[in-house]
Amino acid sequence: MHDRDGSHRGAFGEYGGESTGLIERAFRERIVLVGVTLPPHTDEDTERSLDELALLVDTAGADAVDRVIQQRGAPDPATYIGKGKLAELRERCEELDADTVVFDDELTPAQQRNLEKELGRTALDRTAVILDIFAQNAHSQEGKAQVELAQLRYRLPRLRGKGRALSQQAAGIGTRGPGETQLEVDRRRLERRMHKLEADLRRIDRTRRTQAKARQRSSLHLVAIVGYTNAGKSTLLNRLTDAGVLVEDRLFATLDATTRRLHLPGGETVLLTDTVGFITKLPHQLVQAFRSTLDVVVDADLLVHVVDASAPDPEANILAVQQVLAEIGAGSIPQLMACNKADVAPGAASALVAAHPGAVAISARTGEGIDALLRAIGDRLRALTTIHELVVPYDRGDVLASLHREGEVLVETAGEGGVRVRARLDEASATRWHEFVVE
Repeated sequence: MHDRDGSHRGAFGEYGGESTGLIERAFRERIVLVGVTLPPHTDEDTERSLDELALLVDTAGADAVDRVIQQRGAPDPATYIGKGKLAELRERCEELDADTVVFDDELTPAQQRNLEKELGRTALDRTAVILDIFAQNAHSQEGKAQVELAQLRYRLPRLRGKGRALSQQAAGIGTRGPGETQLEVDRRRLERRMHKLEADLRRIDRTRRTQAKARQRSSLHLVAIVGYTNAGKSTLLNRLTDAGVLVEDRLFATLDATTRRLHLPGGETVLLTDTVGFITKLPHQLVQAFRSTLDVVVDADLLVHVVDASAPDPEANILAVQQVLAEIGAGSIPQLMACNKADVAPGAASALVAAHPGAVAISARTGEGIDALLRAIGDRLRALTTIHELVVPYDRGDVLASLHREGEVLVETAGEGGVRVRARLDEASATRWHEFVVE
């Protein structure tokens, strides 16, 4: 598993893959995972995080063959782990003929270079693995542009010393002469590409904003499904709307947002959108690159937060989702928790519902609890509206029709000068028909 110049064949777009970051899947690479327990966390927390990292590595198309854990007060600035643990790691890699070492936390470019030099093989971090999975799963033009932009933002500061991946010149990157010139050429090339992708995404975002304005004019409420990756969001969207979205039991199977109309039991119609899954330590580059897609969440009237009740630590997953929502500016949007996979873990689902008032236990796969969820969505949306009294002239049937379509008409009686209507309306509808509103 060594290439011609004697260095170890690595992964994820370094030696064994393409320069774009897509893995060459001619073979399944052997990966050693590394976790560092920092205060206030425990080794159990680190083990749990490494279990998830092993799933990520498997999703990316490689095999985790061993794991190494160290307790430290703070990461080593040069190599993240200490000298003794680094020597032990090198020994383990040689024993197992590992291709790549993957750290559970983000490495600085300097740490990555130092580790590769000491270990004689590729050193990556959780961010690189997640970026690679996103690269495999992006299908739309927007998704591909977002992933490529995130990859370039990750690679740009790591350009130094990676001559083989980014240029044909093997000599002297980081020294005077042609190597440094080539490094600057590579840097400019990546920056130009990033500017183009950013411009493309701004254009797509403008189109999305126009669509959002049209939606606001139609007064349909937007409900966004959010949750940890692999919690069952796409399965729920399919169950509610027959959307036909790809469903796989793997991390980040869905990247591209899908929106469908949903008819609630009370007669209202809402727009329901599936979103990209969140994860602990979601790379900042991805949050930034997926900003336009995540705007669907920011613009939503209600978030349905899907939680996998069968997960090892659902509360930690809930916290990770809340942190990402806060980061994108969606922390204050009303949420309705749906504790999914109640068919697999009924006890855990009941415990979550008890711990989170207003939550609903469901199984997106079997349909259990779906009626209760739909009623809860309707109730929560109605709670966001206000009851208004209106008098509509008899010749304004169009206004009456709109009130029935946009809100919930509670009472309608014929009176002097027009039809007296008592209706539950949101702010936009109340503003539109303010001339008919009476105190």
